[in-house]
Amino acid sequence: MKFGIMTFNIHHGKGRDRRVDLERTAGVIAQSGCDIIGLNEVDQHYSNRSDYEDQIGRLAEQLNMHYAYCPSLSLSSDDSSVKRQYGNALLTRFPIVKEQHHSFNFIKGLVEGRSLLEADVRIGDRLFRVFVTHLSLNPWLHGKQTDFLIERVQESDVPVIVMGDFNMKPYSRGWKKIAEKLADLWDESQYGQGFTYPSHRPRRRLDYIFLSPSFHVTAAEVAAVDPSASDHLPLKGSVTY
Repeated sequence: MKFGIMTFNIHHGKGRDRRVDLERTAGVIAQSGCDIIGLNEVDQHYSNRSDYEDQIGRLAEQLNMHYAYCPSLSLSSDDSSVKRQYGNALLTRFPIVKEQHHSFNFIKGLVEGRSLLEADVRIGDRLFRVFVTHLSLNPWLHGKQTDFLIERVQESDVPVIVMGDFNMKPYSRGWKKIAEKLADLWDESQYGQGFTYPSHRPRRRLDYIFLSPSFHVTAAEVAAVDPSASDHLPLKGSVTY
């Protein structure tokens, strides 16, 4: 089985022109042709910055995909039936059979708004687990979040795909911890530097996809089809499983 995977920090649909345009975001995802997409900075009824829209619900409907959503920040609203949320999401052409949400609340009273989405995806009779996250800029919190992620990966009894905005450099301490357990989809010797941020003049590699050995990478690229769509560029790859 061959399929495409992508990670994309959509910046709640806000582009370099400061406009929130979810149609543009959907266009980037559609043009990628990918089957499994991890998204960061996704609003769900969050605020007037995104017109209180359920962004992941709308994207899933437009793209005809299944979805899972994990809030990193959840606030009350005037309408008690609706939560104002901001977080990570997964879009996939394949069925999602189970999902779990993990909040990174390691210090009582500190609400930074980081989380880990965990979802089991089925292709035919084969199952694998997808993790989508957006790690902290704070070094201590980044380390705690990375350790928690690795613990969840090690507990998985099926192959895993881990993706998201990791806010780290290649070969940093956090990268090495993850790369000891999983393969980095991006091979710099083969594909180049892989810079994804900022989108208009990329000079940092912040977005990553890590894989269990069960997956074989056949292609990888930074998808610069529309650099105006977000402050990050998407990272995509093709794998066989």
